[in-house]
Amino acid sequence: MTERRSDRALQDDVIRALADAPYRTSAAWRERGLADPERMERYARFLARHFYYERIVHFFKYSRALARVTGRWPEAVLQHAAFDALLPGAVLGSRDTARAVARLVVASMPEEDARIPYLADLLRYEQAMLTVEAGPRAWRDAGPRDGGSGSGAPAIVAGTVVLALAYDLPVVLPQLLRPWVDVPQAPARSTQLLVARSRHGRVAVARTDDAVAAVLDLADGKRSVAELARGAGLDPAQLATTLHGLVELGAVGFATGS
Repeated sequence: MTERRSDRALQDDVIRALADAPYRTSAAWRERGLADPERMERYARFLARHFYYERIVHFFKYSRALARVTGRWPEAVLQHAAFDALLPGAVLGSRDTARAVARLVVASMPEEDARIPYLADLLRYEQAMLTVEAGPRAWRDAGPRDGGSGSGAPAIVAGTVVLALAYDLPVVLPQLLRPWVDVPQAPARSTQLLVARSRHGRVAVARTDDAVAAVLDLADGKRSVAELARGAGLDPAQLATTLHGLVELGAVGFATGS
């Protein structure tokens, strides 16, 4: 049993070194002498490109659909010097690295295109999706879901984003992935979208409004449910329904020991 645990610990350490660039250059890793540093670095960079290629292709799929108009493919950023410069500090799967990669993608795309008036909104949406998906997650259920008992103070889950957009993107997104000749257009009307992630890593998007945005703004893990209702201008029943929906999406949990 001891040998088996030791083998597993060794595998975990190698995987961590491949995914975590700062750890890979640390004395703690180098002193172990488990791999040739040059080969390790080369393979780690190959994995990083593959890891973020998959995420860019998935979360920027609408920009990819528009590439025949814009002439810009989001995944091309992986060959840029700016992406290489990011790698010495990259931790695969971390929200900080995902945020940095998403910013690079957005910076590589056109700032505007008269044929796609909603382009800026679209890029903000895709940037949020890639960023929100990142971060720690639970691989198995170890107990009741956050907020399952409704106890404690409501708290917004880290990474949750509310996007205030000038165009109604949900109308146009499915159209972009279907065959089209003329660029599909989004209605020009104010739209708020909530982007959240469950603790298991599932990203969800839902239309929202000022009341829900107010609840999220006030849900700091310190205010009680009653205080939250007063601050958001909702009666207890409305707030209970709202919180239930937010917990289901992964946008809100309940702080314990409040």
